[in-house]
Amino acid sequence: MSEIEKLLRQIETLRLNMIKVKEGRPYTDPKVVTASRELDTVLDKYQEMLMKKSDKD
Repeated sequence: MSEIEKLLRQIETLRLNMIKVKEGRPYTDPKVVTASRELDTVLDKYQEMLMKKSDKD
């Protein structure tokens, strides 16, 4: 499995987790903010990998 595929799986897992955590909570709830930051971190890594890959092509 490639690094990009691993990140995509992690993104999907974190996205589903954030949806679950958000249920019944405001967006400013610390648990929601933490889940969102975790997802953002992985999305940033994914974006960087895509940019590096396109630079090589």
